[in-house]
Amino acid sequence: MLENWVVVPTCFPVVLRRCHACGSGRFRANGKFRVNANHKLIDVWLLVLCTRCGDTAKLTILERVNVRSVRPELLELLHENDLALAAELLQDPAVLRRNHVALDWEGAWRLDTGSLCHGDFRDVSVRFEARIPLRPVRLIAEGCGLSRSEVERLIEEGKVVSAVRLRGKVSGDFTFTLKR
Repeated sequence: MLENWVVVPTCFPVVLRRCHACGSGRFRANGKFRVNANHKLIDVWLLVLCTRCGDTAKLTILERVNVRSVRPELLELLHENDLALAAELLQDPAVLRRNHVALDWEGAWRLDTGSLCHGDFRDVSVRFEARIPLRPVRLIAEGCGLSRSEVERLIEEGKVVSAVRLRGKVSGDFTFTLKR
């Protein structure tokens, strides 16, 4: 029997970046964009707010790009402060690299399992709706109602097997088999 689990983001992750006003290292995105056009060139930033002092910082999305090269649908979504677009751009590795920031997903996701693991044998498919780096051991423990140490023991005994490495972090879909 194949069970389907889904890792779902519940809110924007925390952006790890140093605040120039108070020195805090945590910002929260609110889904707002700042669009600035200067003649034929356009700049776009995603605004983030310091969690301590509320100061605003900007994450560069587009910089000195010709307005005609930006799709009209994209431009409209930017002007409307589209939350789905903000979430997509916030997870874009190129945007994160360009702005020298990282994301902290702690408390910003949930695991939908449908039910806890019961029985002696389970095949489970885990699907990620966003690129959230998580340890499979944590997901298996949460989904099956076990402790992490118990899941580690089951892995060592060969009772939890997968094609992916279960001891590191994953951010993409994977499957595992649980034998009790």
